[in-house]
Amino acid sequence: MARTIDASDAIPVTPSIDPAEVAKFSAMAADWWNPNGKFKPLHRFNPVRLKFIRERAERHFGLASSLRTPFDGLRLLDIGCGGGLVSEPMARLGASVTGVDASEANIKTALTHAGEQALKIDYRSGTAEGLLAAGEAPFDIVLNLEVVEHVADPAQFLADTARLVKPGGLMIVATLNKTAKALATAVIGAEYILGWLPRGTHDWSKFLDPEDVRTPLRGAGLEINETIGVAFQPISGQWKLSGDTSVNYMVVARRPAA
Repeated sequence: MARTIDASDAIPVTPSIDPAEVAKFSAMAADWWNPNGKFKPLHRFNPVRLKFIRERAERHFGLASSLRTPFDGLRLLDIGCGGGLVSEPMARLGASVTGVDASEANIKTALTHAGEQALKIDYRSGTAEGLLAAGEAPFDIVLNLEVVEHVADPAQFLADTARLVKPGGLMIVATLNKTAKALATAVIGAEYILGWLPRGTHDWSKFLDPEDVRTPLRGAGLEINETIGVAFQPISGQWKLSGDTSVNYMVVARRPAA
């Protein structure tokens, strides 16, 4: 049974919550599962990041890639889960998934869609700091995907989410680099020229250099395994892993086993 927290008209500012960002994504919540709607770029991006998550988790935990549900027995947190575009595939791989988002509208969308798919996912309207305050047990895997660039205090948010990784566990962060190329492609190009995203979806001033991600994670006791770019291929229309981290990139970190 999923747990939700009623949203109030006045959204409090916390390390996880920038009220303007929550309101922005709440207004688009009904469109999460429309592959040709406002989240079309995420639908296109999903295959490469899902494959990456599966491969890195299988390698880290020594899982058999031939299994239909290799994540059986693993607790996974999808923080900033939105409408559940990643939570659902992780549940299908066998993980016990908790999806948390600051927007109650997003959680309602995620709950409805998961129910239609007969998937059991523990969706909650809340924050990382709320999980910590409630004494939530740490997770084997924490997915921190395309959310840190939307929070009020990125460094504190990263430190808080790192505390939710259990000893021997894994975290994957995906975000956008604070470069002129990212401004030109992810904001001006994607939002204002090509119209792939609604205007105002991203604020370039909130993008993060990879070291802005790695430093708080290290400070919270995680070790960095890998930093890798993800680049769009215009000819094929697909996303691929890349050595170029100047726009989209992912950071893989682990907490040493006790």
